[in-house]
Amino acid sequence: MGKILGHLKTITAHKILVGKLCFRCHLYRQGLTHDLSKYSYIELKTGFKYYTGKASPIDGEKRDKGYSLCWLHHKGRNRHHWEYWLDDGPEHIIAQKMPYKYAIEMFCDGVAASMIYQKADYRDDSALIYYESHRHSRLIHEDTDRLLTMLYRYLADNGLDKTIELIRKGIDY
Repeated sequence: MGKILGHLKTITAHKILVGKLCFRCHLYRQGLTHDLSKYSYIELKTGFKYYTGKASPIDGEKRDKGYSLCWLHHKGRNRHHWEYWLDDGPEHIIAQKMPYKYAIEMFCDGVAASMIYQKADYRDDSALIYYESHRHSRLIHEDTDRLLTMLYRYLADNGLDKTIELIRKGIDY
């Protein structure tokens, strides 16, 4: 029962925090609908089984099976994931540019995930460190990557309030 409650507490805290960040960025729809698929049967089942409180249950499922049905379900329903924006081209997979509102939701998601998982160890550069440590394995559109990198660096240098002010003013994208 502890894993079930722990997982529900973690995903709900994350959803609420992303919602608050999205609202501060004037992305009200994204704030309300963020990660609703995490409450679906397929995603909850994985979450309950692989919950640790320190990392995504998706990592545990991938470790056991070599893939994650939960992740395939999640990324196909949530436009704030760069994987949602991949498409088959004539010769290879092509990354499409994310619409601005979903790129900003992705930024909010990264910040909130860092805050939730790192708790008291969270710093303004935490999301940047995570993002940069995974850039080599991502097939993300260069404009989207440039925007996210700039926002995470701005956050690391200037803090969350100033970063949200910058987002609210609008950024050429």
